[in-house]
Amino acid sequence: MHAFRDVATAAYCPRKLYYRRRQPDSIEIPPEVEKRRELAFEYERLLTDDDAVRAAPIAVSPTTYRSRLGCLKARLSAWDRLTSPDERDATLTGRECRGVVHKLLDDEPTLSLVFAGEPPDQGVWKPQSVHLVAAAKALSWERETSVERVFAEYPAYGIVREVTLGTRRRAQYREAVRTADTIDGPPARARSDAKCTPCEFTSKCGTRTRSLRSLLGGG
Repeated sequence: MHAFRDVATAAYCPRKLYYRRRQPDSIEIPPEVEKRRELAFEYERLLTDDDAVRAAPIAVSPTTYRSRLGCLKARLSAWDRLTSPDERDATLTGRECRGVVHKLLDDEPTLSLVFAGEPPDQGVWKPQSVHLVAAAKALSWERETSVERVFAEYPAYGIVREVTLGTRRRAQYREAVRTADTIDGPPARARSDAKCTPCEFTSKCGTRTRSLRSLLGGG
């Protein structure tokens, strides 16, 4: 059975997954990532507490941040449930994948994953889409019900996106699972070495690197 993170990594770079599997105990979440994720549980306070929003590890100005949160609160029907989820850091086990979701909303049911990096201009990054589908399928398996939409949060930017699990996303997930199933040696290096800058295995992989738009956004 694959971890959610493994299939997301397979969608990002199969070679990275190969190296990660060879030393799985080395995986640690950086403190700055944890601090950004924690913002997803403090939206209401950040809307009203001036000192809190000024001290928060946000990636935009406090004015922009509060404007975005205010718009979300006004238009997002799931706002109350996202700010007060039924479960936090819940472990889900599906038929193919297993892992932790940051927020579980029981009534629909649905879930939210919290990403520390920068969102794309629209939608979510492909590895994050695969991660969301893996989590949704595990929730569907456990609850024996269909899960058709989930949420992706980028709390450092004050952005929450509703993600519909359509045919294209499910196909990307299936491809990532097949890739994760078949890795038994180092895959070919990525054609786009821009992915390699934030990778902890760059020195082992041997791929030349260049700058990346976001160190946290895609992997």
